[in-house]
Amino acid sequence: MMLPVQISFRNVERSEMVEARIREETAQLEKFYDRIMSCRITVEALHHRLDRGNPYHLRIDLTVPGAELVVKQEPSLHKPDQQTDEGRIPKEIAAEGSHKDIYVAIRDAFDAMRRELEGCIGRQRGDVKHHEPTPHARVSRLFPEEDYGFLETFDGREIYFHRNAVLNGGFDRLEVGKEVAFAEEMGEKGPQASTVKPVGKHHPHL
Repeated sequence: MMLPVQISFRNVERSEMVEARIREETAQLEKFYDRIMSCRITVEALHHRLDRGNPYHLRIDLTVPGAELVVKQEPSLHKPDQQTDEGRIPKEIAAEGSHKDIYVAIRDAFDAMRRELEGCIGRQRGDVKHHEPTPHARVSRLFPEEDYGFLETFDGREIYFHRNAVLNGGFDRLEVGKEVAFAEEMGEKGPQASTVKPVGKHHPHL
């Protein structure tokens, strides 16, 4: 899918070559992370800064699931400060300062955005990795003739489970007191285990 790109020029004439370069860089971003929802780029030439040879500055606004990422190049001669717009979700990253070459400005701005995307992806993966652990319980009662049993959770609740919920056909190998990991769902008669997996060295194949 081609990412919709909005390109604006301020204090500088629109250039098809510059637009083409920006779209090439944007396409590389989309290859790197295919969940980008929108991309806005502003190209600005500060004509009043004659001592800097009309330097170019870029701002990139990228919308991704759960966040808006912003990279901008500060006009200061000194190292830019990182800022966050008040009232907005995005984290704003300051790239290198002024550039006399617009293509260098484009390269540096997109390099900075790529680094920010890497950080965003890492944070998202970290959120997934740090989800709550699978709950454990112990088998409290078994009714093999009727193909079901009950688990007792460590907070004292009783959870029903059926033979078919035990992974790898392990129902017949269960014993009262055996520790299991389970996934809970709400059944017609209350909480029940949708999956039951025995844990411990005595069940290496379950």
